[in-house]
Amino acid sequence: MPRYAFQIEYDGGPFAGWQRQVNQSSVQGSVEAALARLEPGPHSVIAAGRTDAGVHASAQVAHVDLAKDWDAFRLSEALNYHLRPHPISILACERVSEDFHARFSAIERRYAFRLAYRRAPLTYERGQVWRIRKPLDLEAMRAGAAHLIGWHDFTSFRSTYCQAKSPEKTLDEITIEAHEIARGMEYRFHLRARSFLHNQVRSIVGTLERVGAGSWAPERVKEALDARDRAACGPVCPPHGLYLAGVGYRDDPFA
Repeated sequence: MPRYAFQIEYDGGPFAGWQRQVNQSSVQGSVEAALARLEPGPHSVIAAGRTDAGVHASAQVAHVDLAKDWDAFRLSEALNYHLRPHPISILACERVSEDFHARFSAIERRYAFRLAYRRAPLTYERGQVWRIRKPLDLEAMRAGAAHLIGWHDFTSFRSTYCQAKSPEKTLDEITIEAHEIARGMEYRFHLRARSFLHNQVRSIVGTLERVGAGSWAPERVKEALDARDRAACGPVCPPHGLYLAGVGYRDDPFA
């Protein structure tokens, strides 16, 4: 059976997450339903990462095995047609070898988080950015983030429902940028690692927001990390500012 890889963009707001769920709308279920319009199912679309309810993706990667030998471009066009009106778009589609696996072949994942300071409510990007009402100290957040780079036990920054076998992970990069917006400022957090724990990114950004707001000193981030205690972490920020922004492979199928 030929295997196809997809690069997928979606607005996570209307969905209960990536994973197929009974009686709830999901990204996976929507893509599988669109595939069933093209050839008989059932189909099982495997993603690089299972995003939670409300979390977006600008470059999710998934794969599926099909019976028909499709032209990749025609397959992506047909899927986009049948995905309407869901806020899901197939950005790219490629035929891949049978040993390619969207999840297990991945060597890194990249997440972005968008946080905006503005007194006035957001209009165009409502549901796409976490809005706060006070400006943040960019350099203080960068100082706090520096404590998290490298290999650590991230127990303090994982959900109590996390199913990972170990809390030990290597965080390769955190960068924080600030961009002026109308009557405010947007802060963008970029995180890169081979894999992440459940709620790790949202826990990290929620903690760094406390640093930027002046409620925490940057050194307290290290204290929270060393505590290996969920109670030591800052608040978990809302899902609608989070994006799965990229997945890396040794042989990128979309290069």
